[in-house]
Amino acid sequence: MEPEDEQMTAKRLKNIGVSQTLAISGRAKEMREKEGIDVIDFSLGQPDFNTPDAIKEAGKRAIDENFTRYTQAAGVPELQEAVVQKLQRENGVSYRPENVIISSGAKHSLFNACMALINCGDKVIVPSPYWLSYPPMVYLSSGEPELVQTREEDGFLLTPKALKEAISKHKPRALFLNNPSNPTGMMYSRDQLEKLAEIVVDSKVWVIADEIYEKMVYDGEFVCFASLNNEVRSRTITINGCSKAYSMTGWRVGFAAGPDDIIADMKKIQSQTTSSICSISQKAAIEALAGDQTVVSEMVAEFRKRRDFVVTRLRKVPEVECLMPDGAFYAFPNVTAYYDRLPGLKGDDEKKEKLGSVLLSKHLLENAQVAVVPGIAFGAGDNIRISYATSMEELERGLDKIEKALVEL
Repeated sequence: MEPEDEQMTAKRLKNIGVSQTLAISGRAKEMREKEGIDVIDFSLGQPDFNTPDAIKEAGKRAIDENFTRYTQAAGVPELQEAVVQKLQRENGVSYRPENVIISSGAKHSLFNACMALINCGDKVIVPSPYWLSYPPMVYLSSGEPELVQTREEDGFLLTPKALKEAISKHKPRALFLNNPSNPTGMMYSRDQLEKLAEIVVDSKVWVIADEIYEKMVYDGEFVCFASLNNEVRSRTITINGCSKAYSMTGWRVGFAAGPDDIIADMKKIQSQTTSSICSISQKAAIEALAGDQTVVSEMVAEFRKRRDFVVTRLRKVPEVECLMPDGAFYAFPNVTAYYDRLPGLKGDDEKKEKLGSVLLSKHLLENAQVAVVPGIAFGAGDNIRISYATSMEELERGLDKIEKALVEL
C-alpha cells in the first residue's frame, strides 16, 4: 500500500478536471442509447454536416496509395505550403513553410504553443468567458491563468482598459485571444483588435490567437490578428484548423503559424509526443484548404439561418436575454432570472454564481431532456451555452422544451 500522505499524481494536475462539454455530451448519449430517453443535445461544438465528398475522396486516395506511414513531425511539406497559401490568400499574412506546424487538431496546436511559450509560474491572461480548455492548458504548462472578466454590455469582449489593467497587475507572459469566441460567438472588429494590438506590442506580451471559427462569421469582417502589422505578427502564434469550417472534427487536423523560434520549439515538443499526425488526414486537409470552398459558404449560410432562429426564439422566452453572436455556432443566453426558483439558491448570490448555471442545466436535462453546457464551465455563471450545430427541426423542438421547463419553474 502507498503511504496515505503521498502525492499519487503530479501536482500540476490538481486544478485539472475533465472537459464538461464532453462529459455532458457523453451523458446525453448514454441517456439515449442505454436508457432509451429522447435527449436533444445542444452541448457539443461539432458541425452536423458530413465532411465534404472531395475531402473524403482525398483521404480514400491516400489509403489506396498506401500513404499510411509516419510523415515529418511538423506535417508534410504540401500541407504546410497549403497553410501558407491559405493565410496569404484569405488573411493577408505572410509566412514561410518552416513557420507552420501541423498538429492533431487546433486543441493540440494550442497545447503545443502553451508548452513552448510558458515557463513555470508565468502568468497568462485569459479573458472570461473563455473556452474551457484554456486554463487547464496553462496549468499543465506550469503557468498560472489570470482570468479577466469581460462584461455582457461590452459584448463579452476584452477592452483596452481591462487589458492594460491586467498587464499592469499581473505582468503576464501571454494572452489568449479567441476570435470569434467560444462560448459567446462574439467577434472583435478591426478597430478593437488594433487597440489591443498596440497595448500588446508596447507591453511585449505574446498572443495565442485562437481563430478556429474564422469562417463561421455572419456579421462583420473577420480580421486575423497577426495580419495587423509585422510587430504584431512577431508576437503572435496563430492557431486554426479544419475541424469547424470543413466539418472534419474526427480527422484531427490543426495548425499553428508563428515566429521561427516558437514554431521550432513546438516541433520539438510534437516530435517527442505524438510524432507526426495522421498521414491520411493530412492528405484530406490539403484538399480542404486548397480545394473548392463553395461547400463552406453553404454551411455558413445554414448556420446563419439557425443563429437567427435560435436567438429570436430565446428572446421570446420570458426573462431570458441573449446577445446576437457574430460568429461560431453558439448562443449564450443570460438565464439568471430563473436562479431564484431553483432549490437552495434564492437570495444567495454566491451560490447562484457557482451553482446557478449547473443546476439550471441539470433541470433542463432531467425535465426537458435537453443537454446544454453551464456557463460556469466557461467562467460565466449567469449563462448557459447552446450549440446550434444541429438541425432546424431539433432546434425548434429543443427550444420549445427549454421554454416549457423554465416557465414551469
